Amino acid sequence: MLNVPATADLWWKNAIIYCLDVQTFADSDGDGIGDFGGLTQHVDDLAGLGVTCIWLMPFYPTADRDDGYDITDHYAIDPRLGTFGDFTEFMAVARNRGLRVIADLVVNHTSDQHAWFRESRKGRDSRFRDWYVWQDEIPTDGPTGVVFPGEQSGVWTFDTDSSQYYLHRFYDHQPDLNIASDAVRDEIAKVIGFWLAQGLSGFRVDAVPFLLELDGIDGAMGLDPHHYLRDLRAFIQRRNGDAILLGEVNLPFEEQRRFFGDEDGDELSMLFDFIGMQATHLAMARSDARPIVRALRQRPAIPADAAFASFLRNHDELTLDKLTKSERDEVFAAFGPDPDMQLYARGLRRRLPTMLGGDQQWLRMAYSLMFAMPGAPTLFYGEEIGMGENLAIEGRMAVRTPMQWTSGPAAGFTTAPASAACRPFPDGDFSPEAVNVAAQRTDSDSLLNWFERLIRLRKSAPEIGWGECQVLDVGNDAVLVLQHRWDDRTTITVHNLASKAAKISIPLEVESAILRDRLGSTPPITAKNGAGAVKISAHGYHWLGVEPVS
Repeated sequence: MLNVPATADLWWKNAIIYCLDVQTFADSDGDGIGDFGGLTQHVDDLAGLGVTCIWLMPFYPTADRDDGYDITDHYAIDPRLGTFGDFTEFMAVARNRGLRVIADLVVNHTSDQHAWFRESRKGRDSRFRDWYVWQDEIPTDGPTGVVFPGEQSGVWTFDTDSSQYYLHRFYDHQPDLNIASDAVRDEIAKVIGFWLAQGLSGFRVDAVPFLLELDGIDGAMGLDPHHYLRDLRAFIQRRNGDAILLGEVNLPFEEQRRFFGDEDGDELSMLFDFIGMQATHLAMARSDARPIVRALRQRPAIPADAAFASFLRNHDELTLDKLTKSERDEVFAAFGPDPDMQLYARGLRRRLPTMLGGDQQWLRMAYSLMFAMPGAPTLFYGEEIGMGENLAIEGRMAVRTPMQWTSGPAAGFTTAPASAACRPFPDGDFSPEAVNVAAQRTDSDSLLNWFERLIRLRKSAPEIGWGECQVLDVGNDAVLVLQHRWDDRTTITVHNLASKAAKISIPLEVESAILRDRLGSTPPITAKNGAGAVKISAHGYHWLGVEPVS
């Protein structure tokens, strides 16, 4: 039998994922819009930070009514972002630096300006007619719930050209594709195969439950949407054996488990941990770790090759929809009390640094905790320097401001005037003058340099991605202590969610040990009689390596 470590193949188990939008990252030609040329110039910044996988938000041609998620051509590059040559150059540089690249796969819907939909509208004889979901009347047993309350009045829209209604679970300019159609399923496979051939290592699959939804589709009876997901996984692995499908599945844990597939894990490779993310914000609002403990203990057992992706912030609203109303109100009161900071009555349109009032200690504890959760940590661009949002920008776009590279004109994002940038920058304490890469790079105590150390530490602790995670009871509900074990490696992480210091006793599985803080400057702790006494500051954190003493 070959003695090859599994870690060599399952790279996603310990990946450090970095999400960015090409149009807001760096502009190379001075038109105020980020592009692949600008991104390529900053690949070394990402490699230096220590990320291992870049996740690209949509970069395809778009009608630009939903920040690129309303795609008009799945096989091309948005000309505002560069050419195919620019994309290929970026991929070559990323590969040269050892970085993998995944991209958004948005195939639950298209723009109404997509050629497929324009052809579909021409009538029932169009070969593209069944690529979308058409009905003479709104079905009584079809889907009804809107995704964006206040922005959608329903999920069916009457098309006068076709004299029928079409389904759109998102905006009315984003008609849903019909996955019950063989032709649609074949086309999605072609899209996947095309981008894998360009060098991608997989996809972040947008809105997976909506992609698989069959309600309202004639002829869908008897179809198994999860069988389709298994077919996609089989196809992607035939084309690229170590490519992944990272799914956006914001469902309760008991429903999430199905999306990983059977015991062999034959559907999605990874799922974002929406439940853990929401529990973490509730825990921080309460200064009480028990919501996180509850979420960890409710996590379903997953296939050995699968993984969760941990995060505190993504590109959408910070959804709190899986909390109860009273729990959600607690988080709103703590981190977004102004109604303008809230969105859709379920989430926040703020970044974490502003939510925490710029408190660096609290912020670092929160990200240390996120990196200590079992799964692959995922960062949204700008989190490494503590960027804020701009609430003057409408809706979810408030957190998608341009990257702040310098304190100079237009934050080093573009050579155009700041007024010509694709979106306005934050101001005040989170303006480019106050928060930028250049200043933090030369400050040894900056958040950026701290993140580099955290990422380096996380990459040296594969037990967090591979091992068994156990919550240790230390008799203090404000302090979360996690023990990660894999082979002969043990790491214990300690995080204090309270604004006052604490002293705890950590139970150990060995009689005597030395506990070495691998992230901070705490002197080694000698543990005796099966326990180690640890002092932890307000919003403090420790990553303790356990060295048994015989």
